[in-house]
Amino acid sequence: MVKEPKLPAVEQKGVIFIAIYHFEAKIISRGSGRSAVAAAAYASCSQIYNDYDGVQHDYTRKQGCVYSEVFLPPNAPEEWKDRAELWNAVEAAEKSKDSRLARELIVALPIEVGIDEWKAILKDFIQEQCVSKGMCADVNIHDTDGYNPHAHILLTVRPINKKGKWQAKTQKEYLCKRGDEERGFTSAEFKTAQADGWEKQYQYKVGKKKIYMTPSEAEAQNLERVSKNPKSTRYGRQNPICAEWNSEGQILKWRKAWENAVNKSLEQKNIDARIDCRSFKDRNFDEQPTIHEGVTARIIEQRGGVSERCELNRQIRADNKLLRELKVHVKKLTDALKNTVPSIAALPENIRASLVIFRYRIKFNSVRIKDIEQDKKKMLPILKRYDKIKSELKQKNAERKKLQAEKKSFGSMRFVKQNQLERRIAKVIEEIEELKSERKYLLSELYCQNDTEVSELERQISDNIVVLEKLNSINSDLSEQYNTEKARYFDIQSAIPQEDKAEVNYERRNIRDNAMTEAAYRLKEIYGKKYDYTLLKRSETEVNRELNVLQQDKSIRQELTKAEQITQNKSEIIPKKTKTVEH
Repeated sequence: MVKEPKLPAVEQKGVIFIAIYHFEAKIISRGSGRSAVAAAAYASCSQIYNDYDGVQHDYTRKQGCVYSEVFLPPNAPEEWKDRAELWNAVEAAEKSKDSRLARELIVALPIEVGIDEWKAILKDFIQEQCVSKGMCADVNIHDTDGYNPHAHILLTVRPINKKGKWQAKTQKEYLCKRGDEERGFTSAEFKTAQADGWEKQYQYKVGKKKIYMTPSEAEAQNLERVSKNPKSTRYGRQNPICAEWNSEGQILKWRKAWENAVNKSLEQKNIDARIDCRSFKDRNFDEQPTIHEGVTARIIEQRGGVSERCELNRQIRADNKLLRELKVHVKKLTDALKNTVPSIAALPENIRASLVIFRYRIKFNSVRIKDIEQDKKKMLPILKRYDKIKSELKQKNAERKKLQAEKKSFGSMRFVKQNQLERRIAKVIEEIEELKSERKYLLSELYCQNDTEVSELERQISDNIVVLEKLNSINSDLSEQYNTEKARYFDIQSAIPQEDKAEVNYERRNIRDNAMTEAAYRLKEIYGKKYDYTLLKRSETEVNRELNVLQQDKSIRQELTKAEQITQNKSEIIPKKTKTVEH
């Protein structure tokens, strides 16, 4: 989620909002356990029966859907205006267990305008970017509390022909040969290629082997064909329309088109706020974007808990605020720089303090990264084993019930069969007890009491993995900023006239404590109770070593000692001269 840091804000119900850009694209596929019918029912807060697997998806108790509409291209059947018909038709067209069923776009709607403008923005975007290209679109606006309005857009991923029938996603591609050259052709392309001397390849028996070759080559060797299926590529050739829809370039076009659609509406309403589809990095922003928090994280916070995602976002916002303040402060010093020793000394010393802050933030994040990685390394194998035991336990319980039912079905006269079943049941029960014991041990290793707590732990680890990735990204950016400021520090140092360096370094020592006190105050604002004074001193020591500050201090002490000795020598010489004059 990318936020514009310098745009006019809108106030609603005591909360300040600014224009937000959020555009998320994801694929709904059976391979990930999802269903297009279920996604449509959820987005529209309705009830839809899935003909493919016989599951009734009922989300009528879900609140917040304020607008729903299905958009169709001209060649689509009119009955698909009913989303149940549309998405059941999609499910029926896909035969594979891991088929891609639909594409879902989730977009943030501007809080600065109302539902009528949202509808207009969505209609313009859908008609121009999706329906005009042949996609069916199911659009739903969610606005639960007025704070996070957004839209779910479900798009079909299979093109429709002129007769309103689904087209194939891929076409058979035959690997044909002409001389020593091999090339792929579809059925339609082969009709033309055949006239140019291209031939399909079939399997022929050569000794004990089966080898692909063209009929003309086989005929010259009088070989017998063993298969009627020509050689082809493994996955075929993707339908050009599908290839365009699935391309990364299409996603980028959609992102830019959504930016243009929203900004056009804001401009028409004379609202100064604008959104931007580019990332902070592409826009040359040093600030870090926040991560998506999600409903679960907000519920945890509302109940008085602390969510890792929300905690990380709070730190990112505080870091961004600090970065802006440091930039403003350094800019003021640079603009006000004059050829006076105090002003010359203030700039490198404040950059040094900034470097200490950067180093502190990197080290603080590194500690969190290490803790998360250790927890991940320790807990993930145990959780994996726990899930396996849980699955085996479920299978064994089902097996026991099945054996008990089978035993019950036999009469008492079938005592031989019953004895066999009793032994099998006893063995299964022993295996169940063994699995229960291991499950209990694993629960203690996970510091959990039951499956609910294990599920909560899995969710926490999943959140921590997201936080881990973000912290690594933040540290990478902080290191880059640190190196940039460090280079600037040395540039400023080298620009100081040689005759002024001793005096400047002396002045820097005088203002250093105040600069570090200010740095500590800023870090306390960010980290609160987590602020670590020892970590700050370690960070300062490392920065001083890199900037050769210790060597500069040593030089200053030597200069002071030398000056004191000169003064002392003068004081000793002057009295002797005076005494000689008196005599």
